[in-house]
Amino acid sequence: MDDTVIRLATQEDIAAVKAVTDAAYRRYIARIGVVPQPMEADHAAEVAAGRVFVTGVPVTGLVVVRAYPDHFFLDSIAVHPDAHGRGVGRRLLEFVDARARALGLPEVRLYTNALMWENQEIYPRFGYEIVERRTDGPYDRIHYRKPLD
Repeated sequence: MDDTVIRLATQEDIAAVKAVTDAAYRRYIARIGVVPQPMEADHAAEVAAGRVFVTGVPVTGLVVVRAYPDHFFLDSIAVHPDAHGRGVGRRLLEFVDARARALGLPEVRLYTNALMWENQEIYPRFGYEIVERRTDGPYDRIHYRKPLD
């Protein structure tokens, strides 16, 4: 499995995008009391819009991103549990930074559910700082930003 190449997802990847997303987020359902938003995303529409990048053969990880005039938004990052500990998440986060820089955007933004405490340990290690905590519907979210130099 090649987890070093990160490429734009294609129509053929949609089932894998859903499977990896579900596998990565399923464990949080009981903890947060709702289905995590990435599991309910329209994966086909995101792929068609060119917002999904995948890695691995078969797909082991992915990011869903959006470019805005003043920032790059990391909508979702998912690594299949079978691929944990192999640096897939780190490579995906580095890809997001590189993509934002290539687009000339000054920062990356993301949010995570407050009950996904693992993420609150990971994101600061990659240069993200907390901006705010806000409730959006049933989701208690911590918003982060990472200025790019």
